[in-house]
Amino acid sequence: MQTKPFSLLPVLFAFAAGALVPGATAYAAKHHATKPAAAHKKATPAVNALPPLAAQTALAANPPELAAKAWLLMDFDSGEVLASANADEPLPPASLTKMMTSYIVEQALRSGKLKPTDLVTVSQNAWCRGTNTESCMYLPLGSQATVIDILRGIIVQSGNDASKAIAEHMAGSEEGFAKLMNLEAQRLGMTQTKFMNPTGLPDPAHKSSARDLALLARAIIRDSAEYYPIYAEREFKYNGIKQGNRNALLYTDPTVDGLKTGHTAEAGYCLVTSSKRNDMRLISVILNTHSAQARADQSRTLLGWGFGSFEKATPIAPNAVVATAKVSFGKTDTVAAGLAAPWGLTVPRGQQVQTSVELKSGLEAPVAKGAVVGKVVATSNGKPIGEAPLVAQAEVERSGLLLRAWQHLTRLFGK
Repeated sequence: MQTKPFSLLPVLFAFAAGALVPGATAYAAKHHATKPAAAHKKATPAVNALPPLAAQTALAANPPELAAKAWLLMDFDSGEVLASANADEPLPPASLTKMMTSYIVEQALRSGKLKPTDLVTVSQNAWCRGTNTESCMYLPLGSQATVIDILRGIIVQSGNDASKAIAEHMAGSEEGFAKLMNLEAQRLGMTQTKFMNPTGLPDPAHKSSARDLALLARAIIRDSAEYYPIYAEREFKYNGIKQGNRNALLYTDPTVDGLKTGHTAEAGYCLVTSSKRNDMRLISVILNTHSAQARADQSRTLLGWGFGSFEKATPIAPNAVVATAKVSFGKTDTVAAGLAAPWGLTVPRGQQVQTSVELKSGLEAPVAKGAVVGKVVATSNGKPIGEAPLVAQAEVERSGLLLRAWQHLTRLFGK
């Protein structure tokens, strides 16, 4: 899923405005009474910035203060929060909601419940009438679109019509789809989230938190590898109307490859971003700041602090034998223990990491290769910073009857 080269003009606009305006000129020319959707909601007059919000938690020195109601920076690999403020406050998420809508569609595609070429019908309820009060994919009333086009319309164009249409296709109604969204949120551990619709249009009960939205972004990146490149696409043309992705960072930072913008009067300007530099991927969340420019600038600041303040550490080499576990009643008395997978930690730059091993006691044969036989714990400055399971590097078969009897006797007499 390659994106088209972009011209200098939209890049300059992204710098100036902090977001891209969808290119619906062709649509507007045909429909003089209809203005193109320039943002998720109708643009509002500039307002004063919120006071800077200092970090309430931070794992490195000098975290930024950001003028938003909530913000968070998460390490993708571990899911650890590196810094945050008001991380668990339920707030209106606006079109960040559509990350859950797209995630559910992506998982349905992965499982085969949906096919990319399946056709989705646009109902009267789903149809956007082409006003400037909401973002639209501009699906014609009564038309059909493929699931993969709908998915792009949700992610790139933030189409409310696309979100409603797929919700009705999958669950019969927006309400029915919201139930699926909440079940998925519960499964992902999103404890401060309640979805009332698939779009993020205002509802007093429709809430999420910075931590929950970071968990959702992490799930999308982890579980939707085949479809995740769509989040980096800078534009999408449908029904003759080309619209640009509103995530300005996609145009100004080559390390950014997602995820989603949002804006309503209630939610302010919001942005969830993912950036990967070398072997480190970070997820930032900015909720309820005062402008499109601010959400882009604050995301840059937060990501810059994160990549400048942290580094990847590899406490133990992937193929190293970490310990030798004792095994009772086996054909061998011990088994080598090592990591099940490569283990990396994100730590403040220059911080030393120590490790200690905890093996299971009373381990008895048979022991399968790959069975968990203990864990290794990483600490720094006396504080735990991560752990990983240790697994048997070989199979240990159970000993025969005579050998087991002898082993019982030696255990009984302490030999």
